[in-house]
Amino acid sequence: MTGRRVGRATGPTPAMRPRRPAAMGPTGPAAMGPTGPAATGPTPAAGRRRPPAAAQRVTAVSRPEPPSAACPRVVVVGSASRDLAPGDPRGWRLGGGVSYGALTTARLGLPTAAVIGVDEEASEAWELDLLRAAGVVVCLVPLAHGPVFENVETLDGRTQVCHGRSDPIPPESVPDAWRAARGWFLAPVADELADAWAGVVPDGAVMALGWQGLLRVLRPGERVLHRSPRASALVRRADIVGVSRGDLDAGVTLERLCRLARAGATVCVTHGRRGGIALLATPDGPERLRRWPAIPPDELVDPTGAGDAFIAALLAARVEVRLVAGRISQGYDLLLAAAVASLTLEGPGLLGVPRREAIRRRIARGSSWRGGGGAA
Repeated sequence: MTGRRVGRATGPTPAMRPRRPAAMGPTGPAAMGPTGPAATGPTPAAGRRRPPAAAQRVTAVSRPEPPSAACPRVVVVGSASRDLAPGDPRGWRLGGGVSYGALTTARLGLPTAAVIGVDEEASEAWELDLLRAAGVVVCLVPLAHGPVFENVETLDGRTQVCHGRSDPIPPESVPDAWRAARGWFLAPVADELADAWAGVVPDGAVMALGWQGLLRVLRPGERVLHRSPRASALVRRADIVGVSRGDLDAGVTLERLCRLARAGATVCVTHGRRGGIALLATPDGPERLRRWPAIPPDELVDPTGAGDAFIAALLAARVEVRLVAGRISQGYDLLLAAAVASLTLEGPGLLGVPRREAIRRRIARGSSWRGGGGAA
């Protein structure tokens, strides 16, 4: 397999037409009708290992080869990681910010496309059908080597061991028709997106960046170490920058993070069950700071991907402001993102990414904090 050529785009819909997601208000969002297949899991293709029983409650979804002429609302890019999972018959689950991010924005009702780097094993993962069933148009980029991680996670942080690095994903992987998308989530997990990707995102588009995927020192067979944040074209282009406190060394200050970001960007530092901090970046450091508390899950099953789902939901609210009835300044974008992250904790792997009915109920539970208690 090569790391160069793009796979064909596949998905359950032949065109991407803009939807109009209704507001997800703080005390019970407006009712929203379905906007895609009702499947709750993938339909395993012939020859693939069957998914867990929880993922087999499906409605059959056809998988035609649609034309790539339709422009999505959101494009998500990154390598799909194989996260070791002893309870899975394969020994791993498909993960990575690109998987969690694309499923999140699709389930929030935004027409979504994903450019996903995959090694040979990951290319056959049933989780890719889960994305397609949600309406994501998937463009697979074959990689000779894909990222493999062993994660030990709690609500307070994560320890990772690298078992495989990722080949880079070339910027020309994006179909031309997708390049006018309004929203972009660049979600590297293993430094697979070079600075040249900043030039792919069009002027005027809203771009989110999962920064932690650029801050890892990866040596196969060894514990993942932290790389100090540094200036890069990706960070300077991003309108939303997300990073976990656990992926930063203790000496990294909020002022330093903001100076590296573009002036006016939102820098979100998530901190597990403590919630997080959203900062307005300026050349002199943070100008405005908003804290948000986490919304406790009913049950902690798997923390993997919750931070990626948070950033994807925040991006969705900025791209489609009707999701929060335009109340960005009141912090309802953070409330939406916190609700999505809370629910993601309650399922194994991508099966935890929630649907909108569940998100509405969780927003109602978290609405008392009204976006995080204001400025500090």
